[in-house]
Amino acid sequence: MNKYCELIREKYAQIGSNELGYIEDALGAVMLVLNEVVDCEQVPQELKDKAAYAAANLLISDYEVK
Repeated sequence: MNKYCELIREKYAQIGSNELGYIEDALGAVMLVLNEVVDCEQVPQELKDKAAYAAANLLISDYEVK
């Protein structure tokens, strides 16, 4: 868990304590966010490329997009 940034650890703790709700289709949520990152004009191209690569790998993996 320490390899992730503070904000991710904070959200994890909030979900664990029921302060925030758990998302059943967490990978689907990840795909939506990656798509937003890639589609956002304000995001640097280097980060867009990383997000697109991660999303494409997720789509090719065993994960079934809903």
